[in-house]
Amino acid sequence: QVQLVESGGGLVQAGGSLRLSCAASGRTNSYAMGWFRQTPGKEREFVAAINWNGISAYYADSVKGRFTISRDNAKNTVYLQMNSLEPGDTAVYYCAASKVVIPTPSTSNYTAWGQGTQVTVSS
Repeated sequence: QVQLVESGGGLVQAGGSLRLSCAASGRTNSYAMGWFRQTPGKEREFVAAINWNGISAYYADSVKGRFTISRDNAKNTVYLQMNSLEPGDTAVYYCAASKVVIPTPSTSNYTAWGQGTQVTVSS
């Protein structure tokens, strides 16, 4: 069973950067991995995803050009580098794993989730 643990969240000023990490236990090398975020009262929304070998990455329009997803399969870890952060990026960020070949933005395709890490961007 895959278990995911996120880290790296925190408080940062607008324009700053953070790097989130997602450490996986269990074999996730064949899984697509995604990052999602959620704010109170809203549905969890797609941020970015990467296929199993790291060749293909996908981004929500709202973060394209600012965020970069990557993975190190030797370390069973996925990263989300977040630059030029905006107050609208404030949310709890979740890592997720999916068995689909081509990652999708739909939460229903992800079978394992981390507990989330808080990112707060001050103006």
